[in-house]
Amino acid sequence: MQIKILKPLIFLSFFLIIFCQVFFLKNTFASDTEYSERKACFENFIRCELTRTSAKNFFNGKPFTISMVNFFDIKKEGDIIIMTGAVECWVSEEHQNLYVAVGVKKIFEKNKVSYLVIRKMNFSILATELMNFPYKERCDWSQYWIDID
Repeated sequence: MQIKILKPLIFLSFFLIIFCQVFFLKNTFASDTEYSERKACFENFIRCELTRTSAKNFFNGKPFTISMVNFFDIKKEGDIIIMTGAVECWVSEEHQNLYVAVGVKKIFEKNKVSYLVIRKMNFSILATELMNFPYKERCDWSQYWIDID
């Protein structure tokens, strides 16, 4: 009698475990396309922000070239998506790194950069700290992503 009761419970438990794993894993991880889009937007946004006319000069007026933008991490805190990375630059034959945190918000179904921090030393940041560095849009976030599919 106990075996007849246990078989349906075991089957039901197994089914629920598989269903939950498939459902929750599908919804918690971004697709490759979404990751590629955010990475491309991050890299192009940083290049624009550092090289635009009247940009904040991190290199004391010395000429520089950006050799690489490295995308470190992405996390979501509340309604802000925080992306961090580093920019490798050559400044007058000298290698330097800048570390970046960008806070992106979705406004009317369009991603906009709301917060930006660029520093010469590596740092970690939370959304509450990032809010102290509002970004007045000079370089657009979404104009750089081209969907090739």
